[in-house]
Amino acid sequence: MGDRARKIDKGILITRFELPFNIWCGTCNNHIGMGVRYNAEKKKVGNYYSTPIFSFRCKCHLCDGWFEIQTDPKNTRYVVVSGARQKDEDWNPEENGGFAVHDTEKASVVEDPLASLEKATDAQNHLTKVQIPRLESLQSASERYNADPYAHSTRIRKRFREEKKIEQAKQKANDEIKGRYGLPASLSLVEDDEQAKQEAKEEWIKAKLEMASSKRRKLGGDVSSSSSSSSANPLSSLRTRILENTAKQSNPFNHQRSTARKVASLNRK
Repeated sequence: MGDRARKIDKGILITRFELPFNIWCGTCNNHIGMGVRYNAEKKKVGNYYSTPIFSFRCKCHLCDGWFEIQTDPKNTRYVVVSGARQKDEDWNPEENGGFAVHDTEKASVVEDPLASLEKATDAQNHLTKVQIPRLESLQSASERYNADPYAHSTRIRKRFREEKKIEQAKQKANDEIKGRYGLPASLSLVEDDEQAKQEAKEEWIKAKLEMASSKRRKLGGDVSSSSSSSSANPLSSLRTRILENTAKQSNPFNHQRSTARKVASLNRK
C-alpha cells in the first residue's frame, strides 16, 4: 500500500473519495461541487447491525479546513458530520403548487374484517384443493422416476438403440433408391406409409389417363388428315395404302398406325 498506509496503526487508510453531493465548506464558505475527489482518511466508526459505518475525513482544496462525511446504512445515503454543510437540493412539489410524487405518509385505512376473512378462506381453500395435491403428485412422480435410475436408463437406452436401427435402415433404403435412379443426395424422400401410397397411386392414374387422352387426340388427327388427303387425290391414297401394307408386313408391332389406316379405309367405303 505504501504511503496510503502511513496511519494504518490508527485504523486509518488513505483512499480516494468522491463527493456524493454539493457541499458548502464550513471554514472558507466556498461551494464545492459534486464529484470532486480528495485523498480522504477512511476509518471505521461503528456498525449498523452487521454493516460497518465508515468515516471519510477530507481537507478542503480551497483552504486549510477539514470536513468529515460518514455513511448512513440505515437510510442508504451519506451525511455530513462536521466541517461543511450539504447543499439542500430537494424539491417539494407540494410547496410549489404541485402534487406529491410519492405518498410517504400512507393514510391508515380500516380494513373490513369480513373481507380479510374471505381472502384468508379463499387462500386456504386454494392451498388445500390445488397446491397441496399438485405438490403431492409432483413428489410421487419424482419418487417413481428416481426409484431405480439404472432400470430407467437401461430402458431408455434400449429404446434409443431400436429407434437408431430403424433410422439407419430407412437411410440405407433411401440411399439405394437415390443411387439407382440418380437422384441428388440432398433430396429428402417421403415416408413409405399408406397416405404416400394412395397419393402416388392417384398421380399414376391421372398420368395414365392424360397419356391415353393424348393418344386418342393424336389418332383422331391422323384419321382426319388421311381422309382429307384420300378425298383430294385417289392415286396418292392408293400409293399410301400400298406403302402402309408393306410397312405392316415388315413391322407387325405398328398396331396404332395400322388401326388408323383401317379406320380411314372404312370411312372411304
